[in-house]
Amino acid sequence: MTEVRTRIEPAPSGSIHVGNARTALFNWLFARHHGGVFVLRIADTDAKRATDENYRAVLEDFRWLGLDWDEGPEAGGAHGPYRQSERFDLYRTHAEKLVEGGFAYYDYASPEDVDAERKRAQAEGRRPDHRAIADARKEDGHAPSIRFIVPADQTITFHDEVLGEMSTDLGRTPDFVIVRADGSPTYMLAVTVDDLAMGITHVIRGNDLVASTARQLLIREALGVTDAPMLAHLPLLVSPDGKPLSKRWGDVAVGAYRDQGFLPEAMINYLALLGWSFDDRTNIFSVEDLVERFTLDRVGKNPAAFDVDKLEWLNGHYIRSKTPAELAELLVQYCVTEGIPADSPEGRRTLEAVTPLLVERMKRLTEAPPMVRFLFADVTPDDKAAKALGGQEEYLAAVADRLEALEKWTAAAIEEALRRLAAERELKPKRAFQPIRAAVTGTLVSPPLFESLEILGRPKTLERIRTRVG
Repeated sequence: MTEVRTRIEPAPSGSIHVGNARTALFNWLFARHHGGVFVLRIADTDAKRATDENYRAVLEDFRWLGLDWDEGPEAGGAHGPYRQSERFDLYRTHAEKLVEGGFAYYDYASPEDVDAERKRAQAEGRRPDHRAIADARKEDGHAPSIRFIVPADQTITFHDEVLGEMSTDLGRTPDFVIVRADGSPTYMLAVTVDDLAMGITHVIRGNDLVASTARQLLIREALGVTDAPMLAHLPLLVSPDGKPLSKRWGDVAVGAYRDQGFLPEAMINYLALLGWSFDDRTNIFSVEDLVERFTLDRVGKNPAAFDVDKLEWLNGHYIRSKTPAELAELLVQYCVTEGIPADSPEGRRTLEAVTPLLVERMKRLTEAPPMVRFLFADVTPDDKAAKALGGQEEYLAAVADRLEALEKWTAAAIEEALRRLAAERELKPKRAFQPIRAAVTGTLVSPPLFESLEILGRPKTLERIRTRVG
């Protein structure tokens, strides 16, 4: 088998869309499964969106996901440069070659001319005849675009690894622009030239691009290339109700899920399940499992629903799989973001002590800072906690006396003392322990009470309880 070479070419418009991330993952898995090469190239022909900040955001997303690239920005390679903005001369050369070969022509028509021809063609039930108006404004002095000639009497047929045999009748397909009047290439030309120049053997991409395949195959043929890469068009991602996955639905950028406390291994595991399955019962896959088991014949045709609840379930699984030290290190950045000074050696030790108490309560890492803030700073009871503290001064004074009298400050000793006091006063656990939790943590939602008091320490625990006594 020829060396497998796959690619992904995100536009640097900010953090990548989860759909692009899924496509990148499938390309990466296919290349890794076959011992091939995964190429990252940047589609930055749109100068308005292609800022350095957006470019760095794309690379950061790939690194966070663990999708390392063999060729591309910063990695280099024999087929660079890997930013389309640095390849304009190559695109222009190929476009002019197409013109010289009679496969394309210069189009001097104005946008108004093009729109008028489109409307005439629509009214007459034919495809637009751009060549008929191409020279209408040649003497006006403005730069022309370049259009590729589409043979109206041809049908393009190709095999798709997911969709099967596909055919496109070109009878209604108009000539299309491959170089804009400003000299920038269109997607059709850039992607085709780059795939050829970089020796891409397998094009794995979203189903929304299947309509462009026939035109790209035409360009390849016109450039003298008779063979085509293997094609696989992946099912689109949709919301749980079947609607397009857009910003109107919710967060669609990888960076948003990173900021919300999702782990990269959970995101990779979940993205892999969107359109692919190994069997009808396995949901948990390590990256190594995916590389070993991934094949295109198990990719489905139907749209795949992006369900945040399922992603959260997987995230909880991976959170629970972390050691206390690993989880503590992951939580540092989220705590610091919320103003909690957890980035010191002492702060890390505190987090490591409390993380075993958090794992069963967390679906996202962002849920931890509110639950651990009381360990790092004095607290002010929130509204619910303040309500729970109402009229509890005498009881809390008794609690403080019992805790102060303990010989050993351990969770077991604390629990025994507080349960004995509750029994003496005939208090059910909720009524007995809620005021203590409210006084010490400032909230009614926190890690298990007795273990929390042990970690906080006797002096701070007593100080906070006595403060509420007045």
